[in-house]
Amino acid sequence: MKKTMKIEGMMCGHCEARVKKALEALAEVEAAEVSHEAGTAVVTLKSQTADEVLKKAVEDQDYKVLNIQ
Repeated sequence: MKKTMKIEGMMCGHCEARVKKALEALAEVEAAEVSHEAGTAVVTLKSQTADEVLKKAVEDQDYKVLNIQ
């Protein structure tokens, strides 16, 4: 199962790495492909995860989640 997150505020590869690390630290996340150029994170999930859990992980790193699909 995959979810695509639209994220505002990522400017560089360092930002990508912070978001990737935060998402992959969650037990339900298998992998995260993050792009500051596209402003997205495509998250591959091991199990059903509430959007709020993903949103909190990113927003705790000081980025804004615009939506999750």
